[in-house]
Amino acid sequence: MTEQTKAGPDERLSYEQARAELASVVERLEAGGTSLEESLALWERGEALAVICQRWLDGARARIEAARESQTS
Repeated sequence: MTEQTKAGPDERLSYEQARAELASVVERLEAGGTSLEESLALWERGEALAVICQRWLDGARARIEAARESQTS
């Protein structure tokens, strides 16, 4: 099974979608009032969303570096 076929619906989130959901998760955690189980689930969701955002940022950085290299060649 390739990485592409293992990708779930979260992998199809745009950077903006993942960032907005992550902000919502953080707000809910900061507000408190959730059970330990729900807090843990929110934390895990936040971690997953942070990974998605980082992948988008890493990809953007790589594209910028590639564009810069092609201009200096």
